[in-house]
Amino acid sequence: MPREIDWSDSEEIGILLQEKYPEIEPYSVRFTDLHKYVTGLPGFVGDPAKSNEGILEAIQTAWNEEYEDAK
Repeated sequence: MPREIDWSDSEEIGILLQEKYPEIEPYSVRFTDLHKYVTGLPGFVGDPAKSNEGILEAIQTAWNEEYEDAK
């Protein structure tokens, strides 16, 4: 069973998004789509209504770091 993750786990979410969507350039993703990607991750237990622009930016940045490292 996957570890439980919440909105505050931006680095872990970035790793999981890179593993699930390695072909997607993170900064091309709209926040509405990013929200769907995050809430659909295995182990995600956060309240979908608790996200905001700052949280999504942190996740997108963490994901982009993983994306760049994988290149």
